[in-house]
Amino acid sequence: MGNEFLVPSKILSGFGVIDELGEHIQGQGSKALIVTDKFMVQFGNVARVTAALDKANIAYAVYDGVNSEPTDKIVSAGVNLYRKERCDFLIALGGGSPIDAAKAIGLMLSGSGKISDYMHKTIQVAMPCLVAVPTTAGTGSEATKFTIIADTENNVKMLLAGPSLLPALAVVDPAFTMTAPPKVTAATGIDALTHAIESYTSRKAQLLSDTFALAAIKKIHRNLPICFKDGKNEAARLQMAIGAHEAGIAFNNASVTIVHGMSRPIGALFHIAHGISNAILLPACLAFAIEGHTARFAEIGRVMGVADEKSTDHEAATAMVAEVARLCKELEIPRLEELGVRKEDFFAQLDKMAEDALDSGSPQNTYRVPDKAQIIEIYKELF
Repeated sequence: MGNEFLVPSKILSGFGVIDELGEHIQGQGSKALIVTDKFMVQFGNVARVTAALDKANIAYAVYDGVNSEPTDKIVSAGVNLYRKERCDFLIALGGGSPIDAAKAIGLMLSGSGKISDYMHKTIQVAMPCLVAVPTTAGTGSEATKFTIIADTENNVKMLLAGPSLLPALAVVDPAFTMTAPPKVTAATGIDALTHAIESYTSRKAQLLSDTFALAAIKKIHRNLPICFKDGKNEAARLQMAIGAHEAGIAFNNASVTIVHGMSRPIGALFHIAHGISNAILLPACLAFAIEGHTARFAEIGRVMGVADEKSTDHEAATAMVAEVARLCKELEIPRLEELGVRKEDFFAQLDKMAEDALDSGSPQNTYRVPDKAQIIEIYKELF
C-alpha cells in the first residue's frame, strides 16, 4: 500500500513575501475574511496584509476575535461575520490559534451540524480557499490538515483532521516572527521541535516525512537558542521559520505521538499554552518512548550532534533525551507549579486527562504504546 503525502498547493517563503500576496490569490475570491487576534492588529501585522490586498484591489473584513485557545463559540462568531460581510475566501494571520480557527470556520461554512460532529472523522468538504500566514515559528498549522478546537460543552480539545483543512496557500514570511518575545519564541519553537521528533518516531512515519523531520530537527536545535537570546537575528529567524514549516509538513503526513496526546488535556483543563505543555512533557515522554524504537531516537541524537556513529543506539537515544531536557532549561520553560497549577488539582484530573489523551488517538502512534496507567505515571512525574 502506497503512502499519501500532502502539502499546501503553494508555499511562498522568504523575508517580505507577504507583499506579493495579491498576485498569488488573484481569482480566489473578491472579499477575504482575515481571521486573526487583537495582538496582530496592535502589532501592525494585519496592516501589512491589508496593504497587500489593497494593492491588488481585493476587499476584506477583519475578524480579530480569536484567542490563544479557539473554541466552538469563537468559530461560530467567525462564520456569522463571514456570511454577514459576504466574504468568499479566508486569510488566517497569526500563530496556530488563528490558523486553526480559520480552518474550522471554513469547515462550518461548508459542513452542517455541530463542529464536535467531525471528531474522529476524515473531513472532506468543499471549503473556501484558505491562505495561512504564520507569525510564529512553531505550530506548522499552515502546512497541516489538522485543527485543534475546544469543545466548550464537554471541556475537551478536539483534534479534527482531513485533507479539506489543508491551506491552499502558505505564506512563510520570517519578518512576522521578528517581534515575537523570548517566551513566545521558546514555546512555539519547542512545539515545532516536538512535531519533528514525534513525526520521525511515529508508527506512521514514511521516507518523505523522515526527510522533512530530520531537516527540521537540525534547523530548530541549532537556531532556536539563538532566536531566544537574539530575536533580531534574521538568519536564525529564517532558519526557524523554514524549520517549523518543515516540521509541520512532517507531522501532517506522519502524525504526532504521546507528547501531543498528553499535552492537549493539560491545555484544555489548566489553560496552559500548547507549546509550554509540550515542553513540560517532552523529557518524560521521550524517556518513556525511546524503548519502543531506540534506533530512531538515536538518529535524532546524532543529528543534534550529542552522539556520533561510535555511540550505541541506547547511548545516542539517552543523550538525545538529556539534550532536550537541557534545551528546555536553557529556554527557561517553567514547571507546572510556576504556572499556578496546584498538585492536588492536577492529580484530581489524572483519570480524565489519561482518558482524553488516549481518546485523541495520538499516543497509539508511539512505537511503545502506553496504556492508561503508564500515562498517569508520566503525568505524575511532572510534579
